[in-house]
Amino acid sequence: MHFTDTVYRNPYWPTFPLLQITQGCTHNACKFCTMYRNVDFKVQPIEWIEEDLKELSQIVPEAETIQLLSANPLALSYDKLEPILKMINNYLPKMKYIYASTRVTDIKNKTVEQLKKLKELGIREISLGVESGDDWTLDRINKGYHADDILEQCHKLEQAGIEYWMTFLNGVAGREHSHEHAVNSAKIFNQCKPMLVGTGGLTLFPGTPLVEEARRGEFTPLSEKEMLIELKTFLENLTCDCALNTHHTSSINLTGPNFLARKNNIISALDNEIKHGDMDRLAFIRRTKRTL
Repeated sequence: MHFTDTVYRNPYWPTFPLLQITQGCTHNACKFCTMYRNVDFKVQPIEWIEEDLKELSQIVPEAETIQLLSANPLALSYDKLEPILKMINNYLPKMKYIYASTRVTDIKNKTVEQLKKLKELGIREISLGVESGDDWTLDRINKGYHADDILEQCHKLEQAGIEYWMTFLNGVAGREHSHEHAVNSAKIFNQCKPMLVGTGGLTLFPGTPLVEEARRGEFTPLSEKEMLIELKTFLENLTCDCALNTHHTSSINLTGPNFLARKNNIISALDNEIKHGDMDRLAFIRRTKRTL
């Protein structure tokens, strides 16, 4: 198999087999991220992709799922994606679900009709690293799009029948804009129809612009208690009928289906942790994280 850099994959999807079709990230400029900082974006040679699929057809000929790599493989145009997806189905004829993480901007270069065809070829579920629905925050962390773009592209996915995840990055607006980040993100998420909303907590990794801004006093990270308060504010305002996945902030397990049915219990649990939780332990866990 041709894996050209550190492999990052969504651990909540089936994690084998994996197929790399691009290298790096097209944007590679988010102020909080180090995942592909020193990796130039490239399209994997089609010969490599076919060799990998031939290998997979021998190892897992019955495979019904596959996860595409790297950061945002759906940045490829429809004309480049179509033959790759057809090749996957040719070598793995029982394929049902092709998963991929990607950026909001990657949907922009595809029509609804093209997205429908991609679904027919197996793209059934994608994860969007949205991070925020607040324009101030999106500009602050250099995401490269605004809230209106999120709405437009998510609505295209809905028209095409492709299910999607949306992520909220807890703490990324800093103390300066925490409340607005939480409330405005929920407002945007509520206008979409994600199958799952995921939340992760910000860690300031060495080498990122955000950690340097924090050292200069231009960015004020949230304390562990403030992270929990922001998460609670976001979830209080969230009205999506979706599954919820939380990690990196709370020490309690809030993950599960049917968010709205569990919402009151989730808020109560967060209230209790805000009042009685071990913030030193949460801080220790965050300090020992090595990557997003």
